[in-house]
Amino acid sequence: MAAVALRRQLARLALGLCIGVAPWSVQAAPAATAAPQRAEPPLLVALPDFTRLVQQVGPSVVNIRTYTRAQSPEAQQDEQTREFLRRFFGIPLPPGDAGPEQPQANDERPLGVGSGFVLESDGYVLTNAHVVDGADRIVVTLADHREFNARLIGADTRTDVALLKIAATGLPAVRIGDSSRVQVGEWVVAIGSPFGLDNTVTAGIVSAKARDTGDYTPLIQTDVAVNPGNSGGPLIDMRGRVVGMNSQIYSRTGGFMGISFAVPIDQAIAVARQLQSTGHVVRGKIGVAVDGVSRELAQSLGLEGPQGALVAGVEPGGAADTAGVRAGDIILAIDGHEVQRSSDLPRLVGSIRPGSRVPLKVFRLGHVLQLQVTVASWSDKSQPARQAPRSPAARSPLGIGVVDLNAQQRSELGLRSGVMVESTDGYGAAAGLRVGDVLVAMNNIELQSAAQFASLTAALAADKPAVLLVRRGADARYVLLRPRKLSE
Repeated sequence: MAAVALRRQLARLALGLCIGVAPWSVQAAPAATAAPQRAEPPLLVALPDFTRLVQQVGPSVVNIRTYTRAQSPEAQQDEQTREFLRRFFGIPLPPGDAGPEQPQANDERPLGVGSGFVLESDGYVLTNAHVVDGADRIVVTLADHREFNARLIGADTRTDVALLKIAATGLPAVRIGDSSRVQVGEWVVAIGSPFGLDNTVTAGIVSAKARDTGDYTPLIQTDVAVNPGNSGGPLIDMRGRVVGMNSQIYSRTGGFMGISFAVPIDQAIAVARQLQSTGHVVRGKIGVAVDGVSRELAQSLGLEGPQGALVAGVEPGGAADTAGVRAGDIILAIDGHEVQRSSDLPRLVGSIRPGSRVPLKVFRLGHVLQLQVTVASWSDKSQPARQAPRSPAARSPLGIGVVDLNAQQRSELGLRSGVMVESTDGYGAAAGLRVGDVLVAMNNIELQSAAQFASLTAALAADKPAVLLVRRGADARYVLLRPRKLSE
């Protein structure tokens, strides 16, 4: 009986196992035959490797050092930075720079350091205008450590572009890209000399395009680390093409804070070609002063939105005046291009060939009018085509030398009086004055001639600053400059 009972228990156990296995095996079959889900490809496969790009473009990037024969606050600050790096971090000084402890011949002092890149193999180098501003001597150091004294072909302060020439041939020129095709989010690389550290490579992405910073040209915004000394260096895409020229940073400390700006290369090249052919840039001009249109004003006037440029003033006898533009008009478009913001207008007008007759769309007292304007010319000769010997007049109590304005210059600027700054030394440059600036008045006295300026300057009191009304292009500002002794 025990044997029979044991056989029955084993039979029941085997049946239970079959019942337990069978449902599991039946359920497994559909899972094995179900169609697998398609995996989405990743949006980012891997981080980029910049080594080949740097090997290709690096030899085209140059270091630029500038010198002045007069000590200035900028030079002192730059020397302090170099000395700080040398003493506390052991970082070597830029090649050929003996540092503040070893004065150079003729009392020459470092003015600044920047970057640039070879535009053409026969020695043309592109950089920022502010890198070479106020320099008596410009030294370009190639990636192979050869050094050359550079000649300034010309500079355009409104776009911050300068063209240099060195006596060298067979140089590795960069490949030029198309800045209009740059995409927000794409990787870009900067090569330059931050704080004089040659051939420093940094990388990041394009953060925004056509960023309006108040300059003449809308800039490319990136998060590439850019510091003093990077100015003028190339911004490079992943194909090794230059798409911009590093120019500015946004900073509350003077150092990099995650936002940098570059001049689009198409704008820089257009300026460089004019500098190469004539030494200065000629732009279109219609002779208006403009302001922005607020949302509240647009709603009050019946405009669809805050668009256009409000005409705050019209130059008498200028192109806009002749075309019938009035103060209070809102310019909505020119030559078929819409004016979204007031800062768009000077850029659009500047790109039109002088002498062209183009349509002008304006809003006046609730009505849209179509006018025709013949664009005049405006020449920015803020830098000479070549570096001329510095005038002895620059060694004045204010550190500037001036010349008379001719009738054409007064007409182009819309001025009845004024004298043009022909030369500056370190003292005048430190106050922000540049060659090509126009001094309209000094101490509330209109300046009619260079002789009058010299007479007024000689009579300045040593304990009171001179108040100069300065015109730079279409902009005006006041500069306070304390007279110095000529022995300083």
